[in-house]
Amino acid sequence: MKQRMMTIALTAALAAGAGWWVTQPGTTTTASGQELVLPGAANAQESTGENVEITEMVLGAEDAPVEVIEYASFTCPHCATFHEGVFEDLKADYVDTGKVKFVYREVYFDRYGLWGSMIARCGGEDRFFGIVDLIYGQQSEWSRAGSEAAIAEELRKIGRIAGLENDQLEACLTDSDKARSLIEWYQANAEEHGIQSTPSFVIDGELYSNMSYADFQATLDEKLGD
Repeated sequence: MKQRMMTIALTAALAAGAGWWVTQPGTTTTASGQELVLPGAANAQESTGENVEITEMVLGAEDAPVEVIEYASFTCPHCATFHEGVFEDLKADYVDTGKVKFVYREVYFDRYGLWGSMIARCGGEDRFFGIVDLIYGQQSEWSRAGSEAAIAEELRKIGRIAGLENDQLEACLTDSDKARSLIEWYQANAEEHGIQSTPSFVIDGELYSNMSYADFQATLDEKLGD
């Protein structure tokens, strides 16, 4: 089922709770006052309060005639289904052929989606989409691992499969400034485009909900004038 987007709910969804990882979890606070819990928080990097520039994750030609922006959550089952099906055809037929510039933007319904994002971005732009595939492909396993500590460890395992080192993963997962900047980046994007559910798509500035590949083809072909 679709998950509703309410930025105000992030305060509760990402709020600091009991000490699940260690007795005193580390937190970081966004400009809007939201408190975030990070895995391995006892060793979390001390927040400097500085904004971190967030890199847009892009596939395809920069000058492609049509731009598709996907808004998705790593904990959304419909997003996993999209990436394991429609996305593969979309990439082969439109992105790889230079017709579409594809931009992926994360949505955070909960702390686990944020952790997944921090793992996916840990390897930089070159590894991002490969890690995204792993996270969605194993969503039913890591998201149901049980405790929050177990979920964090399953995400670390995905990072290690992608070739990331333990120290690198820990640095990414405990980067308080990056976590805060990701949340604020997501909120600004969601408000700009009126995102209410995932996956959602902004195609040349026009908002669309989840759709079949046939509907995607029809929409893109119309935009392309084919």
